[in-house]
Amino acid sequence: MCRTPLHPFLAALPKCEHHLHLEGTLEPELLFELSRKNNITLPASTDPAFGSVETLLARYKTFKNLDDFLGYYYIGMSVLLHASDFEALAYAYFSKAASQRVRHAEVFFDPQAHTSRGVDLAALVEGFKKAQARARADFGMSTELIMCLLRHLPPPSAMETFSQAREAGYFADGTLAAIGMDSSELPFPPPMWKDLYDAAGSGGIRRTVHAGEEGPASYMTQALDLLDAQRIDHGIRAFLDEDDKLIARLVRQKTLLTMCPLSNVKLNVIPSIADFPLKKLLDAGVTFSINSDDPAYFEGYILENYCALQEAFQLSVRDWESIAKGAVMGSWCSESRKEELLAEIGEVVRQWT
Repeated sequence: MCRTPLHPFLAALPKCEHHLHLEGTLEPELLFELSRKNNITLPASTDPAFGSVETLLARYKTFKNLDDFLGYYYIGMSVLLHASDFEALAYAYFSKAASQRVRHAEVFFDPQAHTSRGVDLAALVEGFKKAQARARADFGMSTELIMCLLRHLPPPSAMETFSQAREAGYFADGTLAAIGMDSSELPFPPPMWKDLYDAAGSGGIRRTVHAGEEGPASYMTQALDLLDAQRIDHGIRAFLDEDDKLIARLVRQKTLLTMCPLSNVKLNVIPSIADFPLKKLLDAGVTFSINSDDPAYFEGYILENYCALQEAFQLSVRDWESIAKGAVMGSWCSESRKEELLAEIGEVVRQWT
């Protein structure tokens, strides 16, 4: 909890989350519970961090970089086997997010990390859809699923997984809202994925991509030029490198950047929250949202990210109103849902002005 006078306002403010990996919400308690349920042996004999919930949480505080984090991220996934596991994972996140006033969430998942272990794609989708239905009924939360492909695997693997999802009708029936691209940015530049994104674009499927986190700002330009990406996940490098031409283009095209401040600090992209380019984002007029990325690993869900920024930058109610409304306008929900969310934001802002 932040210690600023605006904390109650931040807690009440309706929020949209656009950069959230469902596998990154696997808290150690659920990880150990599912490992016992599914008879999965965690590597405690070679890595003492897996000895207990406490030692694993302590290890999460010391990630050196993205690849260090990803090693634990993929081990954690190994406990997810059945549709009920994926439902439990997603619903735990939706419950936590609802408690922090997330009203709309567009969430990532990594099918290749599961199908490569013999888990059927249908099991993932079935589990996530059940969790989505429960979140809608229990919390009035709207949600969308974004299927991310893994950069570190060969492009044909990504195309095969995409084709499988498309042939199953998951894009046509609205089960999946978009495709994305995640895992290690280096050394896997955007041009590697042009065929995949061309196929998605020709099918009218929305497209987002991780770029400009560990990779250079040029990855962002390539994502826009070669992949026709409609959204950039992270994109912080444009501001750290002060690429004014790219920033002007993002503003002109109204490209949503899904920013993740605590993640950037945990993975040593920036030294501290004070180094997050929040003022540059606001001053430039960029469309962006604040998100939690992999909160089980990075010590903070969306409200913790909001609070960290407030303590560092002392924003006004109007600043936060602008951020919250920009996140709504950059969402992939219906126009009627956007109107509902904007009205909810307006009501809370009126109470605080």
